[in-house]
Amino acid sequence: MRTSWAMAVGAALGLGVGAGTVWADVVDGRTAQRLVFDPAEVAITLVRHDFLSAKDLKALELVARQQKYYGAIAVAPSEGLLSEATVAAANYHDVDAAGVAALAACDSARKGGVACVIVAEIRPTGWEPRQIALSADATEALGKTYRRAKAPKALAVSPATGIWAVADGVAAESDAVADCARQSGSGDCRVVVADR
Repeated sequence: MRTSWAMAVGAALGLGVGAGTVWADVVDGRTAQRLVFDPAEVAITLVRHDFLSAKDLKALELVARQQKYYGAIAVAPSEGLLSEATVAAANYHDVDAAGVAALAACDSARKGGVACVIVAEIRPTGWEPRQIALSADATEALGKTYRRAKAPKALAVSPATGIWAVADGVAAESDAVADCARQSGSGDCRVVVADR
């Protein structure tokens, strides 16, 4: 879910250049539906740094508005906004995990200089800390795939990667965790929504 944004930022500039979630106990589907945000609307927080011009900030906002929540954009200060090291991590389950992913990808792509910094954060419109947070795609799946499934059913997420999985049947919870782990390659998958 990480993407290099040199081309997208360049297009926004008109150039031809290629807080965290309080994870709680498992909630049922009806409760989860009340706690999630509209997956179509995002709010952008720009993090101002001396190396970013007013034009850079405008381009960042335009690019960030096209991403799914939760997300973050990282830039290598010594390389500037249009570097291949500029990375967005989007569609995570919280902005902190997106920031970690964006910084790691940016730092591994930068050519040198100082460490990468976060320049934008992407959250759902009206964001406030809640008992559960899901990426935009997982939120859509909660309202469609999960909702249509018959109990027992479960939705598992990987906070570190933004991956999620839905399963139903007698082994719904273990199946959702196993599918999430298979997709993400991460050992952090856990059930956050279940109807038993």
